[in-house]
Parts: sequence; structure tokens; C-alpha cells
Amino acid sequence: MQLAGRLGGRLLPPFARTLLALAVLAAPALAGVLPEDEADLMYHSYQGGDITVNGPSVLIRKKVGDSLSLTYNYYEDMISSASIDVKLSASPYHEIRKQNSFGADYLHGKTTYSVGYIYSKEPDYIASTSYYSISQDMFGDLTTITLGYRRGWDQVYRDLCAAPHPTNSECPDIINDPTFHERADHWGYSFGLTQILTRNLLATLNYEIDTDQGYLANPYRQIRYQSTGGAGFTLAPQIYPNTRTSNAASVLLKYYLPWRATLTGSYRFYHDTWDVTGSTIEADYTLPVWKRWIFDGSVRYYTQTHASFFSDLFPYANYSNFMARDRELAAFDSVTLGVGATYQFDIPQVPWIHKSTANIRYDRMMIDYKDYRDALLAAQYGAGSEPLYKLDANVLEVFLSIWY
Repeated sequence: MQLAGRLGGRLLPPFARTLLALAVLAAPALAGVLPEDEADLMYHSYQGGDITVNGPSVLIRKKVGDSLSLTYNYYEDMISSASIDVKLSASPYHEIRKQNSFGADYLHGKTTYSVGYIYSKEPDYIASTSYYSISQDMFGDLTTITLGYRRGWDQVYRDLCAAPHPTNSECPDIINDPTFHERADHWGYSFGLTQILTRNLLATLNYEIDTDQGYLANPYRQIRYQSTGGAGFTLAPQIYPNTRTSNAASVLLKYYLPWRATLTGSYRFYHDTWDVTGSTIEADYTLPVWKRWIFDGSVRYYTQTHASFFSDLFPYANYSNFMARDRELAAFDSVTLGVGATYQFDIPQVPWIHKSTANIRYDRMMIDYKDYRDALLAAQYGAGSEPLYKLDANVLEVFLSIWY
């Protein structure tokens, strides 16, 4: 179960985290083949930018007869944050996000039908997502086409203890603002094509379009604009558009080398109606060593432009109709280096387990922002002249997998 890069909490937009969960549930199911019976137990940890996220995850897959496979996944984030955004405009917080996911794959001939439901709840955010897909093998099983649809409903609240200028400086627990309750809706469509090109080469093309509507801002982050006195700026609420449409296309090539190793390369292009454009290039190398060990390494480079209404420091209040200072909408480059190891072992006296593995994965993320500054240093450097912000993070996953 590979979940590297899942950041949890307010690090990623909630719907993006839901899509990651959807990938965990649905990715192993290919047309013409049901996933094997499997159970995974994982511990994950993220540390970076004064944010800590950790917790367990459990994944269970079970076939019912020859045509149906059921999947359940439980994932938990225990979040502690005092990030640069929080320090500037809000209060440090601690919370737990719990996510339950259910999926089913039904195989009929060379067609696989998949459905599922994902429910995620944290004190100030509730996300529900249903998804559906159909995959078809054709041309002698050399080609697989997949069509998918997903629908999300989110309920957004605001914790008074973490909101800007909390009314109670010694909040004993999470207290949601009774005057704040928003909603966000999401629709997603996907198309995938997997083609066996040669005996050793596999290619995959994917295209996705997503539409979001409703409250799409972050209730804890604020813009800043130039002012006299103090640190040289004043904070104000962000103002976002209430719609967003994004398109993403990707290509992946997987080549099987003669010595049983695998080399994978991929490229993904992203663009949305907020003028955010991103490109991701990734290379992975997997190498079996001896009889029971598998090692892998990866390098990923990502770059994006800022949103059209983003600014680190606006010239004055009410500068435009839409204004944001969310670092997820800033321009930045990131490099992620990852290594992993898998050890296959036997469990004696348990004949119903026919395969088991112990796995560890470590990723090092390095993000350099191009137009997002460390506003905490405004008193030292002056507003708008602070050093550009950098974030380094460590992601660790340790998990046990058994097939039965």
C-alpha cells in the first residue's frame, strides 16, 4: 500500500486528500483481474514546516466468489500544527481526522465495474465522496480502457480556537463557530488507457477534469496588505472565487529490464481556471535483490505558477474582487527523493497466509517558494522584503502486508 506524499490535515485541500484515498481503493483493480485478498497495517508520519501528522491505516480486501471483491480502508491523521500560516494569523491546533472508505469491484467477462464511498471527518471539516468506474479489456487483453466519475460533498466549519484572533486564548477543546458553516461540491471525470506496447514496455495515458463549487477558501489563512506602523502590513480575510475547473493529463511508461528490475517514467500536466499551471516529472527504479528483498528509489520534480489572484503582499485593502495568500496557490518548485525496501517472509504454522511482506518507505520533500515570503520576519526585513519561504519535510511509512 503506497501512500507516500499524503500530507493530511490542512496541508492539502480536503478533496485532494480524498482523491488520494480513492487511488488507494481503486488503483489495484484492473479490467479482467480482481485484486488479491490482502490485509495491510501501516503507520505513517509527516514532519515539516512545524507540522506533525501521524497515525495508523488499515486496508482489507476480500473476494466473494469469483466475480466480486470488497475493500475497506481506515485512515487516521493526528495533526499538530504551528506552521507559518498558523503563526501569522491563527493559533496552534491539535486535531484528529478519521477516514473510512468502502469499495467493491465486480468482474463480468473482460469488464470490471467499481463503486465506492469515502467518508472523512475532522472537527472542522466533513467530506463525503462516491465514485464509479468501468474498465474494459480489448484487443487480446493488450488494451484496457477505464472511465470514471466521482462526486464529493464537503461541509466546512471554523474552529474558534484556531481561527484568527480567537475569542478564547485558552481554549480547552475545539469549538466551532456557530455563525460559520459553508459547503463545497465536487465533480470529477476521468479517462484512462493502458496499452502493452511490447513484451517489456507498458504505457498508460490518463486525463481528468474536476469542477469545484462553493466555499473553496481556507477559513484560517488570511491575506496581508501594506499599511503603516507595526510590521508594515495588516491582515484581512481571503476572498476566493466560488468555482474552479481543472484539467490534468499524464503519461506513464514502465519498462521491464532483463534482470527483473523495472524502470518507470511519468509526466503530468495540470491547469485550472485560477491560472495555476503545474508540471510533474517522476522517475522510479525497482530492483529485486536476492530472493526476498525488493528495493526501489524515486525522484520527483514539480513546478507550478501562482493563481491569478494570489499575492504575498497586496498594495492596499480591497485591492481586487478576489485575493489569496494561501501558499498552495503560490508559485513554487519542489523536489522529492524517495527510497523504499520490501522484505518477503513466511509465517510458520499459518497455512492460510500464502505471502507476507514488511515494508518501509522514506521520502524527503524540498519546496522552494518563488513569491511567498516568511512574513514572521517582517519586523526584521520589512514587509515585502522578507526571505522567500522554504519547506523541508520528511515522510515515513512502515507497513505490513499479508495475502491470504
